[in-house]
Amino acid sequence: MAVEEEIAKPAGEPAESERPVAIEVRDLKKRFRIPTHRVDSFKERMVRPFAARDYRELQALAGVSFDIRQGEFFGIVGRNGSGKSTLLKLLASIYRADSGTIRMAGRLAPFIELGVGFNVELTARENVILNGVMMGLTPKETSSRLDAVLDFAELRDFVDLKLKNYSSGMLVRLAFSTMMETDADILLIDEVLAVGDAAFQQRCADAFRDMKAAGKTIVLVTHEMATVEDYCHRAMLIESGSIRRIGDPAEIGREYLRINFQPSADLSREPAPSVSEGARLLGAWIEDASGEPAAGVEHGEKIHIRAEIEMTSDAVGVGVGLILANADGVGMFHFGKSIEGRDGSGQLRAGERVKVTAELENPLAPGRYHVHCGVSQDEGRGDVSLYVHSAADFVVFGNQRTGGVLALEHEIEAEVEDGDSQ
Repeated sequence: MAVEEEIAKPAGEPAESERPVAIEVRDLKKRFRIPTHRVDSFKERMVRPFAARDYRELQALAGVSFDIRQGEFFGIVGRNGSGKSTLLKLLASIYRADSGTIRMAGRLAPFIELGVGFNVELTARENVILNGVMMGLTPKETSSRLDAVLDFAELRDFVDLKLKNYSSGMLVRLAFSTMMETDADILLIDEVLAVGDAAFQQRCADAFRDMKAAGKTIVLVTHEMATVEDYCHRAMLIESGSIRRIGDPAEIGREYLRINFQPSADLSREPAPSVSEGARLLGAWIEDASGEPAAGVEHGEKIHIRAEIEMTSDAVGVGVGLILANADGVGMFHFGKSIEGRDGSGQLRAGERVKVTAELENPLAPGRYHVHCGVSQDEGRGDVSLYVHSAADFVVFGNQRTGGVLALEHEIEAEVEDGDSQ
């Protein structure tokens, strides 16, 4: 697959071509052998001596090539199993590549999992010093930074407590704080930005911006597209071990969300029919702009709803109604349509089918939504012939951040005026 690459120049920084390459990757390949049968006992080993030799091959990386410039904050995104974490571990020399080359210019600090390398039988003081030495610092340099680590993590009162007595939150804060005090030129980070409470997360965000401003080269693997858009100069989308696209973080984030909400192979237009007296629902679904069934809709893109209803008895004044509701069951929008018969009389015969097509604007905030479907008779004055709760559901995706259920385009201004003097 050809890689689409868009070079974005960060504001106030030299052009891409003017900055030296910090990481160069060429034709990197990695595959794993996955045993098809697990041997858990000596007896099973004796009965099936060759079972462990049976395996299948998984191509984790299929020849990826890219450059990361010095001072870039570079994001790597992709669905689970796409190969992004494998790539990060190859960059960190945790894995050995089958073929290809990796060249790095600068001192490397990998942070694949926070807390890896900590000994729970040692105190926080001992672990910080030990980890600093493992990162390439001298014991004296590490000791001089101990106070900064403890202050950042707010763990000064627990410095001589063994880590086995730490809570998980305390351990994460200590590991992240230790990471922040290294003198690495290149940092490899895997899913560690959302750690600790809100106040600690804000300190982490401030620290990353400081490192970004200081010209550190940072490679971040994450599923959080808002983080990619906030921090990264460029981003790379990996799919099935190959690079799908490199370029602007916002565009990469949208592409990532699109492929996440592509319909699966078993997405059907026709779920089990719902039957009530007078009518039955043959199916309801969401379509994309090309008319194919869709599991998700990008924020701002129109919502296309389709449904098929079959009459099970003769009826007059039939109307179909739809309710768009959020995940909490709150109705967002109610709308409907009266159905004319073939002869314009408003009468429908048993066995006739009605195809419903609806198109809606989409100011909905990212999240899951449901479509309820109902059929009434006698122009709404009669009994409801059919009501199906959650006849269809879909996800609205995007990077919009809102505390409500709508993400509306808006303008707001505030002006300060002098108060009346007393």
